[in-house]
Amino acid sequence: MTGLLGHSGPPLVPGHHALPPLIVTLVVGVLLPKVLARGDWAHRTPRLALTTWVLLGVSLIASVSLTVLQLLLPAVGSHHLSRLAEACLVSVGAHWAAVFPNGLAGVDARVGAALAAAALVPAAFTVALVREVLSARRLRTRHAELLCLVGSRRPGLRATVLQHDTPAVYCLPGRAPHIVVSSGALQVLTEQQVAAVLEHERAHITGRHHLLVAAARAFAASFRELPLARLARSEVPLLLEMAADDRALRRCSRDALATALYAVASGQAPHAAFAAGGPSAVLRMRRILAPQAPGSPAPRTVCAALTAAAALTPLVLACCSVPGLTD
Repeated sequence: MTGLLGHSGPPLVPGHHALPPLIVTLVVGVLLPKVLARGDWAHRTPRLALTTWVLLGVSLIASVSLTVLQLLLPAVGSHHLSRLAEACLVSVGAHWAAVFPNGLAGVDARVGAALAAAALVPAAFTVALVREVLSARRLRTRHAELLCLVGSRRPGLRATVLQHDTPAVYCLPGRAPHIVVSSGALQVLTEQQVAAVLEHERAHITGRHHLLVAAARAFAASFRELPLARLARSEVPLLLEMAADDRALRRCSRDALATALYAVASGQAPHAAFAAGGPSAVLRMRRILAPQAPGSPAPRTVCAALTAAAALTPLVLACCSVPGLTD
């Protein structure tokens, strides 16, 4: 443990240990997201694509943290990182006393600084995520209070009707969800079309899609210079809309949902809401009315496998660069 608790020899210099996680960071943050964004299979299987984006985000955070750690931690000292992690996370009693007889005071200051710097990466994302979630909740709460004053609840629809000529349908997700339908939408939509668009909005609510949107925005704020962050911010909301469309199609026809989307495409919604229409309506209508053939599973299988490998690689690299894990 001399490399971790104190080193009396010549100074230890970070070596090649930082190179593998740095390569993973570049692959996950630059190369894979561009491949994923260009793949047409993502629109055929939006739920699988969403899982892939999430795995890429987790992998990037882990690989950046490991890169920072290996850059700041001495190469020899990093080989004992597993014992520190084991003492912190697995054992709180006798094993801690055996590994660190002097407690935290025995940990080299450089090791503590390296661990703190590595922890800043997930901590920064967590702070950004909490900020996004709270900000969106405040917007939804204010809008819900306004709806109580100007809207009328329709128990038959399980929605709030807002008097407005423009056809619009949107939902406010969260702890107290609301689905809002404009009077203009009720005038132009048939009963089947209303049912279809309401199923679409309920899919957003039950799937808690607002949390993934908040995560994508927080990720973009934390890693704004990387293609993964920029692409995830635009692709995740689109894939969530497609996933909600697929959920609605379990209970309604393609014609009903597509025509309903066309009717409400120009409708506006608050910033923290999910609108049935919006800029993606045309693309989604084409997808609904002319669903693509399943095609070969090879591209999505390869991309999913690469993403899973990228997500696991930081952990494998940590194990390989820390022999203590295999002791």
